[in-house]
Amino acid sequence: MEEFPPAPDVAGTSLDGTEIFTITAQENAALCKSTGVEPAADGTAHPIYYYIATQVAMGKTVAGVCETCDFDVDDGPMMGSSGVRFSEQLVVGQDYRVAGEILSLVRKKSRKLGVMDVLTYRLRLHPVDGGDAVLETNNVWVLPRKELAA
Repeated sequence: MEEFPPAPDVAGTSLDGTEIFTITAQENAALCKSTGVEPAADGTAHPIYYYIATQVAMGKTVAGVCETCDFDVDDGPMMGSSGVRFSEQLVVGQDYRVAGEILSLVRKKSRKLGVMDVLTYRLRLHPVDGGDAVLETNNVWVLPRKELAA
């Protein structure tokens, strides 16, 4: 079996955000229009905001997450998967904050991509005024390691 250096040890790195994310009625209406649906009359936001809010308000940018993993964002991180569990619906006008962490970074060899790192991280969206998370998402990114290609 071919040997390559281990992935950086980044498990446990905080992705807690400091910025507040608010889904405005105007932004929600524009997003709903772009997907061909009407905004909900009850003030709930489009569920895709689970991804938008957590990515925008987490404590690192995409480039920052890549840098933490010793990966150059210009080498093209790829989304592997994203799963979400809602405990409440997202609400227009509610202020949210993000808490989260990197769960793992695992180096693998792929027939198609060669050497790659598989990054898994978890983010939780909480109302700023307190309370339990309204959702939790686990995201997986694939970081192709071109510099380790044979």
